[in-house]
Amino acid sequence: MSGEVRPGDFIRLDETAAELGVSVTPVREALLTLRGEGMVELVPHRGYVVSPLTPEDIVDIFWLQGQIAVELVRRAAPKITESVIAELKGFNNSLSVAVEKGQAEEVEVSEFEFHRVLNRLTGASKLAWFLNNATRYTPTRLYASDPEWGRAAVRNHEKLIEALKVGDVDAACVLMRAQFTDGAERLVAYRHM
Repeated sequence: MSGEVRPGDFIRLDETAAELGVSVTPVREALLTLRGEGMVELVPHRGYVVSPLTPEDIVDIFWLQGQIAVELVRRAAPKITESVIAELKGFNNSLSVAVEKGQAEEVEVSEFEFHRVLNRLTGASKLAWFLNNATRYTPTRLYASDPEWGRAAVRNHEKLIEALKVGDVDAACVLMRAQFTDGAERLVAYRHM
């Protein structure tokens, strides 16, 4: 998704295992999983090659993620309490500090925890599971390393918290959808640089 490996690039088992510091077996298993998900293809007698990923594919993936996230925030909204608002503000503050300090790992953690608060609040564990699986190929480090994205996420979260605080479910849904639209647009632009 990040473009680190390009469509048509071959993924060598030995080289990948060495880069990751693991044996070839887990790399082979991961490639089998990626093949099942259409991310790589097996070329007989040559190995695995990265499948094409079009801008439309990226938009579709983020659309799906956004649909699930919007439904989760819709379900969470009626369950918002002052303590939930305080927890969301705390994670958003942590996100803001991490963005300004350029701490990509902390950005990832704070962003994840912010959304996890809302997802857990719904009690929709299967829907949250689907979202988690849909987002696992999102290049979070790419976003976490981009201060512009980070500041936009903080601003979006501030508005989302306010919408949830006043019970404006429609505004909360629009704001949640905007995060995924923004993510898709940034990734498409990055891959075409």
